[in-house]
Amino acid sequence: MRKRSIKGRITGWITLLVVALFAVMLLFTYSVSHSVVQRTARQQLTAAVRANASLVSLDEAGGLVTGSGFSFYQNGVTSLVYNEAGALLAGQLPVGFSASIPFENGVLRPVDAGAGEYYLLDLWVASGWESGVWLRGLLEVPDSAQNAKNLLLAAAVALPVFVAAGAAGSYLILRRSLRRLDHINATVASINEGRDLSRRIGLPARGDELNALAAGFDSLLERLQRSFEAERQFTADASHELRTPVAVIKSACEYGEQYDETAEERRETLATIRRQADRMGELIGQLLTLTRLDQGVERLDARPVDLGQLARRAAGEQAPDPARLRLELAEGVVVQGDEALLSRLAANLVDNAFKYGGDGAVTVRVAALDAEAVLSVADRGPGIPADQQEKIWRRFYQADAARGEERGGVGLGLSLVQTIARLHGGRMTLESEAGAGCVFTLHLPLA
Repeated sequence: MRKRSIKGRITGWITLLVVALFAVMLLFTYSVSHSVVQRTARQQLTAAVRANASLVSLDEAGGLVTGSGFSFYQNGVTSLVYNEAGALLAGQLPVGFSASIPFENGVLRPVDAGAGEYYLLDLWVASGWESGVWLRGLLEVPDSAQNAKNLLLAAAVALPVFVAAGAAGSYLILRRSLRRLDHINATVASINEGRDLSRRIGLPARGDELNALAAGFDSLLERLQRSFEAERQFTADASHELRTPVAVIKSACEYGEQYDETAEERRETLATIRRQADRMGELIGQLLTLTRLDQGVERLDARPVDLGQLARRAAGEQAPDPARLRLELAEGVVVQGDEALLSRLAANLVDNAFKYGGDGAVTVRVAALDAEAVLSVADRGPGIPADQQEKIWRRFYQADAARGEERGGVGLGLSLVQTIARLHGGRMTLESEAGAGCVFTLHLPLA
């Protein structure tokens, strides 16, 4: 069964609606025209009879006198003059009118006269105190059946024209209006066939429902693209970085299986396996966190956070040598953010400072500067060369890979820090010179 298009279905419904409305209008027109015709006929009869009533009288001898302008037949109205006893004095009954109807002064009523239906109006025209004449007006009731027939004939001619014009106009308007929908379908189909999630529908802004639909599709495609890229990035990163610890673990296991190890060698082999397993666990945990943040799965639980108190807790928990820790924390520096993520950011900065900052002091500062909340962690280590400072925010990049391996780093800490800062509408900066240490600074808007 062939499916009808939206344009065809809507055009069909509009055509049916046009026919229904035309039928309703036809019925309404017939009803109104019938009422108007009947009312006009009654008014016409009344006007003619009253006009003649002013022109008829009896003379002194009792003879009938009609003035100039009296008409026995005018615009379909037949006028008859009767004496007081009901005898016809003047005028001629319509052909076929055979009814004998009593007089009723001033009452306009329909009567069935055998040959048809008439409106009848009687007026008593007095002449003196005791004498006078009856003036009767007759008007054949307009033929409603003929009116209906004429109306239906006109409708039979006009209806096809209206229906054809309505259907054609509706289809043209719908085709023009839904052209953007065809564009949406074609784009989505091409994306599905080519699996190219970087394409977008990109309709020009008009503010209607189709643009809202296209914008929703583009937003969905954006999220899908980010999800696939994050998944691809996670797979590539994990497969690349897990290769080394897996190889080390496998090599240690093979060595233990092939050789009789002493107790000390066995402990060293197990320690190696344990270190590599810890490294793998840390790597996987940080990769999952970064992936969730990239995909927007891990949402911010934003609330007011005192940055000084947060830095104090994070530094106290993370510092392996509290004697080297220096705290310069201003009070009342409040930001709007996720306390757990900001704590992880501060902990990563402090951990890096102690790992790579040599044996000197590590200084943690919190202050409010120029409408910004500032959290900085400074060390007195060897610093980072200028040509490497932009690269340290990349995943798995380590300025000194050998030292990173030695100290258990996986090269994801600063990438995670940068991601958390951006999620909070902030930024990270680095000030460093070779041999003069590093200062990592988080800039966030004040709450």
